Amino acid sequence: MLIVPDARRAARWYEGALGAEELWNLGSVVGLQIAGAPFFLHETNPDNPAEGSPAEAGATSTRIELFVDDPDAVLERALTAGATLGSPVHDRDAPWGLHRQGGFRDPFGHNWSVGDRSPITPPAAAGPVR
Repeated sequence: MLIVPDARRAARWYEGALGAEELWNLGSVVGLQIAGAPFFLHETNPDNPAEGSPAEAGATSTRIELFVDDPDAVLERALTAGATLGSPVHDRDAPWGLHRQGGFRDPFGHNWSVGDRSPITPPAAAGPVR
């Protein structure tokens, strides 16, 4: 659950920038999914200091990892929609083979990494991930 100042506005951003789909909407709490992976937005709660946005806290301790077929396209789409570049997509050597990954910070202060599917579905020639 990501804390945001305005859940409806944030939901529209995630839908447009990342292709998220709305599961349900309670106004201040919204359920979304990207490629079948659910996540939730919750508006800041001034009565509970634990429910403040990264902007209010001055930092974020969350990084969301998003695995997609084309990380370059997703990163570019997020940047075009107003995200801030964390790191460009580049090749990384991993135990399962080549892994392409980059990242961004969304307009609500949450960090995202965007990589290809290699950590989840290793190439058959590489054998199982141990």
